[in-house]
Amino acid sequence: MGTNFRQIQVDVLLACVLTTLSLITTAHTSGDDGIRPAAGALAALTVAPVALRRVAPVATMTVIMTAELAYSVLGYGDFPNAGAGLLVAMFTVATLCPRTTAAVLCGAMATLTVVVYETAVTPPAWSEVVQAVLVTIVAWLLGRATRGWAREAGRAAARERARIARELHDVVAHHMSVVSLQAGLAGYVMDNDAPTARKAIATVGESSREALTELRRLLDVLRVDDDDAPTATPPRAAAEHLPLLEELVRRTRDSGLPTELTITGERRALPPDIALCLHRVAQESLTNTLKHAGPGATARVTLDHGERTVTLTVTDTGTATVTVPAPAGQPGSYGIRGMRERAALHDGELTAGPRAGGGFEVRLRLPAGVVR
Repeated sequence: MGTNFRQIQVDVLLACVLTTLSLITTAHTSGDDGIRPAAGALAALTVAPVALRRVAPVATMTVIMTAELAYSVLGYGDFPNAGAGLLVAMFTVATLCPRTTAAVLCGAMATLTVVVYETAVTPPAWSEVVQAVLVTIVAWLLGRATRGWAREAGRAAARERARIARELHDVVAHHMSVVSLQAGLAGYVMDNDAPTARKAIATVGESSREALTELRRLLDVLRVDDDDAPTATPPRAAAEHLPLLEELVRRTRDSGLPTELTITGERRALPPDIALCLHRVAQESLTNTLKHAGPGATARVTLDHGERTVTLTVTDTGTATVTVPAPAGQPGSYGIRGMRERAALHDGELTAGPRAGGGFEVRLRLPAGVVR
């Protein structure tokens, strides 16, 4: 967990406030004799190290506990600041340090609390001692809980980065594959078949515009306003994504891969995340077919609306379909692994592999869900 300059500024301000209050309290309890230099120094040391609590949490708590013990043993009183410095230090150690370290320091702080109260001029009731120990344990538990929340937030951020990386890959890989193939075709037939070359160039322009549109949509989702509220509208439901699937098939067909689309079952709207998953898997599968199926291959996309599930099947008749594996250690993934991750995120199942009669098949089955 990193520490920025603003956090240190806040800690320094907190330490200054607590130190001032501790010195005032110590002067008040000293009576007419005035505050003793040693008592004032120890009282300051019970809270001043809070300024460095994020930089050196264990050292901070050790100095505070030592100062508290010395303040009590020398007869200046029990806690000059009601133990505020100790509680802040305990919470910080539990938040930033390993479990064992935090547990050991929690035990040491509880022991210190008992010793300070037992050596006081007027020993408190046993219930007060128990209460002080429980407050110490609560500070430790709150710190541990905060550490857990921070880790979960970090994991959520990592999952979101992986999702965004997957979206970017799907958008760029598909459209750039089409652009590359059509640009190559246009260059090959430019001198001998002008109509085919013009059609290929038109497909390049269309695919480029579609890629830019999808990238803008993705950036709109990431963009937030001053109130941290997303400015983009929610993804569309499946009833509106069907034209996009038809457009995907048409564009693939125009890229030189004969592709058919079949939709069976009762068409109905699906939750936006399910619809997007279907579209991305179809896009990735057709992209891989374009890249690797070989000359003369054909493809078929089937979308079946079942009673409780929706199933997408993408097959081809190619002889060399290969998907690209994910680079080791990278968040998110590509090819079959990436599609399986998408399916798992929505409690679905994806199978992929060579067909018995030749070619390749990708089958995705997802729960139909309910549109809200």
